[in-house]
Amino acid sequence: MQTYYYVLGSHKFLLEEEPLEEVLRERIRNYQEQEKEIDFWLVRQPAFLEAPEMADIKAKCPQPAVAIISTNKQVVIWLKLRLEYVFQGQFQAPTPSIPDALKSLATVA
Repeated sequence: MQTYYYVLGSHKFLLEEEPLEEVLRERIRNYQEQEKEIDFWLVRQPAFLEAPEMADIKAKCPQPAVAIISTNKQVVIWLKLRLEYVFQGQFQAPTPSIPDALKSLATVA
């Protein structure tokens, strides 16, 4: 079982109002300079929010939601410092209620 860390916000805020692309590009460049493997992912409408234990967080976050999920706690702490109006948390996966940490419920248009 793996611990996953996340920041979570509304799609409108993170992808339209906040300079998220710039923030992630900066982090990717930093990883490339250090020859480090990428350990974070942007997930639209993350399925982990459907788990019963995530009901409180889902209720607080405007939908549709977007999450940046990582196995590296420091990445999420860094993102939380860079982004306003996001929730920060963690979960374990795979579990019966969260079988796939990176699964998205978004439909491809």
